[in-house]
Amino acid sequence: MNDIIDKALITGVERLSGWANLLDEINVYPVADGDTGRNLIISLAPLLQPYESHEKRIQSLLLAARGNSGNIAVKFLSGFITAAASANIQEAARLGRDYAWDAVKEPQHGTMLTLFDALTEILDEIDSIDKNNLTTIKDHLENAVHSTMEMLPRLKQANVVDAGALGMYIFFEAFFNALTGSTSDYRSIMDIYKDKLSVSSSFNEDLETGYCIDFVLNANDESSAEILKTVEDDQSAVILQDGDYIKVHFHTDDKSRIRENFKSADFIKWNDDDLVSQINDFRNLDFSRSIHIMTDAAGSVTHKDVKTLGITLLNSYILFGQRCIPETHFDSAELYSLMSKGVKVSTSQASDFERHQHYNSVLSRFEDVIYLCVGSIYTGNYNIASEWKEQNDPDNRMTVIDTGTASGKLGIVAITTARYSKTASSAADVITFVQNALKFSNEYIFLEKLHYLAAGGRMSKTGAFFGDILNVKPIVSPKPNGAEKVGIARNRKEQLKFLYKNLEKDLNPHSKAVIMLEYTDNYSWVSDDLKKEIQQKFPDSEIILQPLSHTTGVHTGPGTWGVAYLDLEMADNKLRQTQ
Repeated sequence: MNDIIDKALITGVERLSGWANLLDEINVYPVADGDTGRNLIISLAPLLQPYESHEKRIQSLLLAARGNSGNIAVKFLSGFITAAASANIQEAARLGRDYAWDAVKEPQHGTMLTLFDALTEILDEIDSIDKNNLTTIKDHLENAVHSTMEMLPRLKQANVVDAGALGMYIFFEAFFNALTGSTSDYRSIMDIYKDKLSVSSSFNEDLETGYCIDFVLNANDESSAEILKTVEDDQSAVILQDGDYIKVHFHTDDKSRIRENFKSADFIKWNDDDLVSQINDFRNLDFSRSIHIMTDAAGSVTHKDVKTLGITLLNSYILFGQRCIPETHFDSAELYSLMSKGVKVSTSQASDFERHQHYNSVLSRFEDVIYLCVGSIYTGNYNIASEWKEQNDPDNRMTVIDTGTASGKLGIVAITTARYSKTASSAADVITFVQNALKFSNEYIFLEKLHYLAAGGRMSKTGAFFGDILNVKPIVSPKPNGAEKVGIARNRKEQLKFLYKNLEKDLNPHSKAVIMLEYTDNYSWVSDDLKKEIQQKFPDSEIILQPLSHTTGVHTGPGTWGVAYLDLEMADNKLRQTQ
């Protein structure tokens, strides 16, 4: 593809990523399940990767597409990318618009389809796409997003604009800025849409049942036509086809219906979301706290935590083959299955621009923000955030803290801080709590094999080879100077002996502690056996189960498990002494 268009597409996704949480918060159509931002980022992440042809890129988008918004956006882009390859943006917009409208069984005005209509209209009206016409393009797209609230009664009742339309406005503002070289000309989303970015307290969402399903079929499979017949009557169905692949999105009360009835079908990919769970999470969103918490997904914090705790996560990306997936949206079972099969998997940090968009988003939406950065020894997040703050936070509303840690210790500090912030009397108290939580917490990570560390360049391959031969299993702990080797074990019995010795040194049997158990591909053992043993030893502690940060998991591999813990009573006592 044209390099300039490639870079513009990347810029669009990076800006969208920074505002994905906001899109989730106002996502009430067609169901208030709060996943539009998530689905758009998962679906468009393939645009961040280089491809040898636009056909390959379109195929990757098709395989990645999630949810109603993601599938429609991908269908638009499949047409847009095809025509844009020849630098004909006007024709690209028309083709994408037509593809998007055709993809939906019952298309609706007031959705992102309205934004695509507006894009086509304005590009047909102007003579050229350049800095002189940039304001005209943006004004037209802004007005299209405003109009969505008047087109759909559900949006009117909730007093919000359509999340999908807003998401694609954010994408295209960045796209056209990059295309015209206007790299700093961004408008404030909060100023533009003001009171249309918060769901009305009078809005009442009926609790839907069933599942949101996305699957990909081999088009040449004999079962494909019969399977499509079973879903084509669903009003929510979006069916896309590209070459040998058919992508289907639909809602159903019985997710096992297709899989059970068509066991021999060649399903390339399958994802499902529980609508009851998602709607409940949406209903319970709560931002009434003295300070907003932001942290890095390199801590063992999940997308579910974002919903239940009202925090912001800055994701890294998991890369393998031509796929690029934000780490908290990557299925753990798939990740460790790939690694066990020898597939090369790596990680990539968000760009500086994407990080800046996250900072801008949270500071635009919240009065005070505390950003708990993964230790600066592990990434450049702390330095980048500090530099941005110096230039963009004259009122000192954002506090950036180098936690000096990662994985479960960062996760447990972020989770308990988010909880504490809900009842804290001041932002200063929250900052003091963070400092105490870091002081009274610890983590041990138990590796099964060494060769994943060697593959990532974190130790010599010779050392990993001999270590695995001798069944040496290192025990590491994330420290400010890096992942420190704190012990070795030859089997699980020795790992547990080391763990309990150190837990009993730091915690007494009746400590009011929070203990996080982290798993990779060993959920059953961690959730059953390990949890039971630790609960017996520390009956007054809260035990939480979390997947090990995928950033950590890529470097430590399948079989790894970890335990992070915080003596909450000690942290609270220390806090009270300072108040």
